[in-house]
Amino acid sequence: MTKIDGREIPPVHIITFGSPCQNLSNIGNREGLTGSQSSLFYHAIRIIEEMRCATNGTYPVIAVWENVMGAFSSNNRLDFKAVLESFTKTDIPMPASGVWANAGMVRGKDVELCWRVLDARYWGKPTLAQRRRRIFLVADFGGTRAREILFKTRHLQSVLTSCEEDRLSSTSTGRIFAPKTRGKIPVVRPFQERRMRSTAKDKNKTGFHASFGRTNDPFPTLLAGSVNYFSFWYEGEEKEGFIRQLTPLECERLMGLPEGWTALGYEDEVISDYARYKAIGNAIAVPCAAYIMAGITEVL
Repeated sequence: MTKIDGREIPPVHIITFGSPCQNLSNIGNREGLTGSQSSLFYHAIRIIEEMRCATNGTYPVIAVWENVMGAFSSNNRLDFKAVLESFTKTDIPMPASGVWANAGMVRGKDVELCWRVLDARYWGKPTLAQRRRRIFLVADFGGTRAREILFKTRHLQSVLTSCEEDRLSSTSTGRIFAPKTRGKIPVVRPFQERRMRSTAKDKNKTGFHASFGRTNDPFPTLLAGSVNYFSFWYEGEEKEGFIRQLTPLECERLMGLPEGWTALGYEDEVISDYARYKAIGNAIAVPCAAYIMAGITEVL
């Protein structure tokens, strides 16, 4: 990324980037945009500026940035201010409340910029059974269409899978797979292992109990560095229940990815489960991205 010159690569209509979240995440080191990984944000901005300069302001037309909720609060909430100012080249005042809203819009001289928090659990058809809140920002250079892209209601098609009947169900049913129930009612309860361990270490009894999920709860956010666990039993047969971790296939479903999307590499080499978990945990929930790209398709 640091070696790419936006003046030399072919110009494009849309540039999308996430910039590594490790320095912004609430479970990261919180170094903010100055951290060695999250600072790649500024290289993406540089590439955009170089391309626009080389094309007399024609390309890119749209830029999309995605990141974790921690970007709102890192560096005493000044990092998100820096993000807005990097796009707009305009001084953006802090909100009177001192807290960034979950949705908003600002304008610079040549750009309209909107941001919005999307939670994966409310997107998709059926909706994804994962709680995953992410900031999505859309910048329209030279236009006023960012609000239409990010705030307009539109219907989306469901993501196709290789085995539709085995898809993860919506959060209303709370199932992780579709076993032969024989008329029995399956019960799935995901729990937050990371929170469980931290609250146990702090001897926080209330927090420890809260880390155990309830029936119909969505799964916690899938992370690149850990695997989610859940308990399963049939109603009335709790003693025969069990605890296991999500499989890579189930994680793909939780992200709205096609089944087996991460199973094979470029030349059909088998990818390890560890690498699949890491890739999926670093990914974007497909229905959220599809909604934004559908909006860009409409306006362009």
